[in-house]
Amino acid sequence: MAFTFQINDDVEFKHDQRLLEKAIRLTPPLQHQKVIPCQLVKLCNDPTKLDGVGVIKNGELADLKERKFARDDQVILDFGNHYVGQFKLKLTHVGSPQDAPLTLRIRFAEVPAELSYQASDYQGWLSKSWIQEEIVHFDELPATLKLPRRYAFRYVELTVIDTSPKWAVQFKQPEVITESSADPTKLPSVKLADPELQRIYEVSVKTLQDCMQEVFEDGPKRDRRLWLGDLRLQALANYATFDNRELVKRCLYLFAAMTAKDGRIVANVFTKPNYVPDDTFLFDYSLFFISTLADYYRHTKDQEALADLLPVATAQMEIALTRVNDQGGYQEDEAYPVFIDWSNEFDKTTAGQGVLILALRQLITLLQAAAQPTERYVASLQQLVTYAQEQLFDAQQDLFVSGAKREINVASQVWMVLAGVVTGDQAQVVMRAMIKQLFPIRGIATPYMYHHVVKALFMAGLNDEAVALLKHYWGKMLALGADTYWEAFDPDQPDYSPYGSPIVSSYCHAWSCTPAYLIQKYLTEEA
Repeated sequence: MAFTFQINDDVEFKHDQRLLEKAIRLTPPLQHQKVIPCQLVKLCNDPTKLDGVGVIKNGELADLKERKFARDDQVILDFGNHYVGQFKLKLTHVGSPQDAPLTLRIRFAEVPAELSYQASDYQGWLSKSWIQEEIVHFDELPATLKLPRRYAFRYVELTVIDTSPKWAVQFKQPEVITESSADPTKLPSVKLADPELQRIYEVSVKTLQDCMQEVFEDGPKRDRRLWLGDLRLQALANYATFDNRELVKRCLYLFAAMTAKDGRIVANVFTKPNYVPDDTFLFDYSLFFISTLADYYRHTKDQEALADLLPVATAQMEIALTRVNDQGGYQEDEAYPVFIDWSNEFDKTTAGQGVLILALRQLITLLQAAAQPTERYVASLQQLVTYAQEQLFDAQQDLFVSGAKREINVASQVWMVLAGVVTGDQAQVVMRAMIKQLFPIRGIATPYMYHHVVKALFMAGLNDEAVALLKHYWGKMLALGADTYWEAFDPDQPDYSPYGSPIVSSYCHAWSCTPAYLIQKYLTEEA
């Protein structure tokens, strides 16, 4: 995680106004839908749910308008699914005249476990300002509450801090006006014979939908911004589902329009209130600009985007190749770290080599499409691949090693397969050796890395093993009550939070949405 939290406030940026204006013109309209709660609930102990916290029904929605709430009274509204949007509620008082303000606490939760924690107890390193909680006062009732912020939630907890002994408050017509740029009418019909895979697919689509706003956000609860690593995976899932090509193009143009003066693309950008690049740089994320452009061009054959963005993509490769030694080995640079996954407990050098090889292959394809010379890059690719095959592969173990200590880890095997360093039968040998020696997976707690493991298994022809991992990982989130897929999840520690508390964890996160892509690409015909 330290890699994604950087302060480089001395970096100078350049803005390409022409590219930025193209991105602005591609801003999508948001679609809205009014959704009302499906029931009233209360928290309960449920060992089958996340953190042992579930909900049970506590009344019908129709009961709400008859209930009276005074000091410390509480109700939880269940909207039945995860939504992103603005919450609205009508309030009125009953009893004697209103002789004091109403003070109301409102908490929003994506999963019930969030409601079992108090904001005042949170001491994690991530800003507590992300906690979805509001305290509002009403001097006069009746009134309509319409909170200005957008929230991501399924549950809304309303707690009366106080009225007065003379009167009570009633809540009426709660609703959320949802926001998303995804168009559900564009979804293809996917019917799978396996009901568990069907559910995994559907929740994957919902996760993507709620992250599709004016850009592909990494999470609608937080951080609400455009990250390149997430974008690459969201775009793949998007092509298989909503197919909003202009949104992918917009995001590519935003990154290209705001690079550092040395040419590097930032890992993420902010879009509100202004378009601003972050000061975080990741080696592999910058290279994924090439990957995202290559995937986009393959899907659209958009010549305008290719002409506009290829120079920026090429610049990322030129910078990346300066981190390669004379033998063809990637050398990690602390000032420009490779991310691969949150965990810093494994050596990432070989995985970084794989990302570089994959991106170089994709750049060559783009250069060929633009009728530009590729000879120098083809020579660099051959050197990188030869180094990986001859220096990083341990033939006795049928596995790739990483770093000076010749460490064996999952990410190294996966990225050598994804990069095409090993293919066909040899890729299958490596993947089987990985399963034998390194499964069950330990120390990886993000759907981001699990996506790459599953895809490598599919690419190696190990479909049964890939499906088993899909069900073990994403299926277990469903079993724990997920309506959308989570930012972080460790099957061995279901209550794991990288921030020390679920109250700030994101339970709808972009890099978790890829089962829709994986199922469409590898399983639709035979499922």
